[in-house]
Amino acid sequence: MTETTTNLSLFEQLGGEGAVDTAVDIFYRKVLADYRINRFFDGVNMDKQAAKQKAFLTMAFGGPNNYSGQDMRDGHARLVKMGLDDSHFDAVIENLAATLTELNVPAELIAQVAALAETTRKDVLGK
Repeated sequence: MTETTTNLSLFEQLGGEGAVDTAVDIFYRKVLADYRINRFFDGVNMDKQAAKQKAFLTMAFGGPNNYSGQDMRDGHARLVKMGLDDSHFDAVIENLAATLTELNVPAELIAQVAALAETTRKDVLGK
């Protein structure tokens, strides 16, 4: 990495708003096709869900903070009651990595995204 690259936020290194938007759209197509986790999205307005996810990831990756949704624990409490557990969290991370791989994101950045996502595990699972 050059000095210029290392000074960029993860959001910028991933390609900014357009890249995050594209990744979220592909990610949710994968999630909704994944029998392990798609039941958690039954009845969810996916346009609203994608918009919230785009805002959250943009903020989490160091881009502009326009996220106004719930915190991870409150936002996933209903899903925990439905049985959300570590295996489901792992499936989400797997789909996220597959999405980024499909978009030719370098492995180093995929690892950073996965590590960042991992920091939310306890809150998402209500632990």
